[in-house]
Amino acid sequence: MKSKSDRRKKKKRKLLLAILMLLLTGVMTVTTSYAWFTANKTVTVNTINVNVAASSGLQISVDGVEWKPVITNDDILNTINGTNENYPTNKNQFPQGLNSLAPVSTDGTVDIEGLMEMYLGEIGSDDGGNYALTATKDNEVQGTTGNFIAFDLFFQVQKDSTVYLTNLSSIKAGPEQQTGIQNAARAGFIVSSETANAGDPAGTIQALKGTTARIWEPNYDVHTKAGIANASSVYGKTVNATGNDRLDYYGVTAEITEGVALDSTDATYFTAVTPDITSVASGIPAATYAKAFDLKAGVSKVRVYLWVEGQDVDCENVASGGSIAFDMQFSLNENVDGG
Repeated sequence: MKSKSDRRKKKKRKLLLAILMLLLTGVMTVTTSYAWFTANKTVTVNTINVNVAASSGLQISVDGVEWKPVITNDDILNTINGTNENYPTNKNQFPQGLNSLAPVSTDGTVDIEGLMEMYLGEIGSDDGGNYALTATKDNEVQGTTGNFIAFDLFFQVQKDSTVYLTNLSSIKAGPEQQTGIQNAARAGFIVSSETANAGDPAGTIQALKGTTARIWEPNYDVHTKAGIANASSVYGKTVNATGNDRLDYYGVTAEITEGVALDSTDATYFTAVTPDITSVASGIPAATYAKAFDLKAGVSKVRVYLWVEGQDVDCENVASGGSIAFDMQFSLNENVDGG
């Protein structure tokens, strides 16, 4: 028969083993939550809705030829599937027919073609076995391919105007998978530097391009449980589930071939990003809309980008596989009363 001393030792060993297992579980929980995705890289896009509020003097088009108040997914997709023959030279890109996005990153730099420079990141290991980020330039091409969404819109105004995103504009979780990935989503707008006249040839209008991007970061004030863990374990930042200030993040600005630490801010590869447009998860207020961009009188081309920002703390494995719905309504009025 075992003595009381032996039984006590056995109980202590069991207790120590239980504590060790608990600690190991905690470590596994933390280490499986990190920036970018290493598991399922699919983020579903449910809908893209673009429309114009009832504002006199504002018209919108996907080709600079036919003008309408509401743009649908089909209108944009028709520019790349041959149904709309008015704009064959476009570089509109919809990954896998609106089925998936992968994390990319940008600091908003616009190249000489008027396109935003995007970088596709991947997580690997460095020589010490630590997670490391590499990145390659991700160029958009016309078609249902790529890792982010990009398309052209054309706006026609009678006089110099400011365009606002109304309270019907949002980037929200889709109905199928609600993982919080919408918190890492971004939209960008590149407004052409010059304008054309409404009667100019389609080629002249479609050739317009801009040099500066404006980035919209919605949902900056909320984070998921996994996003909170990711902010702490990867970036050393403390955030809450709600009511947060906007976090600084560093967009990728050059290809990374050797791999760098996930929390790196090396100016060779990263630039601090301060979005031009922000809105909280509860949405843009009905009383005061969010300023999107300025237009000069005539016809302008606006290049629109929709992507999942890999450098966002909410871009982590638990969020992969989620779904997003993009809605944008544009108005010349600052609020519902037209003030």
